[in-house]
Amino acid sequence: MPRLSRVAVLWNSANPANAAAWRETQEAARTLGVQLQSRPVEDAKAFERAFELIARERPDALLIVEDALIVGHMKQIADFATRERLATMLGNPAVLEGGGLIGYGPDVRGMARRGAYYVDKILKGTKPADLPVEQPTKFELVINLKTAKALALTIPQSLLLRADRVLE
Repeated sequence: MPRLSRVAVLWNSANPANAAAWRETQEAARTLGVQLQSRPVEDAKAFERAFELIARERPDALLIVEDALIVGHMKQIADFATRERLATMLGNPAVLEGGGLIGYGPDVRGMARRGAYYVDKILKGTKPADLPVEQPTKFELVINLKTAKALALTIPQSLLLRADRVLE
């Protein structure tokens, strides 16, 4: 999307952890010269109002900051984005099957496997405080070609070759 200039950001403002993500998104947007349209949701009832505003303002794309509230409404969000022909990007590639266009973020499945390793250690007697804190080491780029086709977007071959997974 070479002419991308306005991006709506759907995020749960009631989640304190998302405030940092919102600030970082604003900083990145300034660097890239992209105008953001903040569309916070605090509960399930707020989605319809956010969707109305996004539909009226017609941004070029929709960035989704996931948390439990957002992920719980991914089907509704994906249906809205498809209906409005909005390209979507998520930070959790694992939920991309729900209809987003591009996902880039930590390998959530790998993190779950590491979590199981920690549970095993704790159940065998290791004190949690004795276990090291780990950061994700593998990130995934996932592209949903079905969504790209529905939006009449052509994904450059160079990007498809970089993807860890391509959903068709």
